[in-house]
Amino acid sequence: MGKRLFDAIASLVALAVLSPFFLVIAALIKLDSPGPVFFRQQRLGQGARPFMIYKFRTMQAGAPARGPRITVHGDPRVTPLGRVLRRFDLDELPTLLNVLRGDMSFVGPRPELPEYLPYYSEEQKQVFTVRPGLTDPGTLAFRNEAALIDDARAEDVYAREILPRKLALNLEYIRSRSFLADAAIIARTLAAVVFQTKG
Repeated sequence: MGKRLFDAIASLVALAVLSPFFLVIAALIKLDSPGPVFFRQQRLGQGARPFMIYKFRTMQAGAPARGPRITVHGDPRVTPLGRVLRRFDLDELPTLLNVLRGDMSFVGPRPELPEYLPYYSEEQKQVFTVRPGLTDPGTLAFRNEAALIDDARAEDVYAREILPRKLALNLEYIRSRSFLADAAIIARTLAAVVFQTKG
């Protein structure tokens, strides 16, 4: 089975099975804080083409205008429910829609914010030769990423220290990717979520 066919079928089945759970989370978000249920943000996909990613909202409405574009340690913009959703990666469930549409895959380099593209070297831009994914080796290695970043130097620390290390792991993944490798990454991701292990 081709990777795209697997992504389409698996995401469609997951969305069908999880749809009641989506309704529960949506209701809890509306009760927790004012604002929309979903968070939408432009990211770069395959070929560095922009697309809109969908997640459950975990921050206060208007949060991007009141701080860095990335989440920092103890970020006060994250809502009480948002902390729970983030801890168990439940905020990522709507990205299954992106997988179904073909914007993303289950496994592949995480889609980047457009403003960080200037920090990429020509070699690092090879991550854009494949579809971005819900999970990747870099994501697994930096599951505690927010804990490594404080508000004072958030953007600089991410761009100059964390991003190059994540890209190195993802370039290695691209060079040796296979169906079995993807299956192993998915299994490791599920284990990390269930057992709350950190990279």
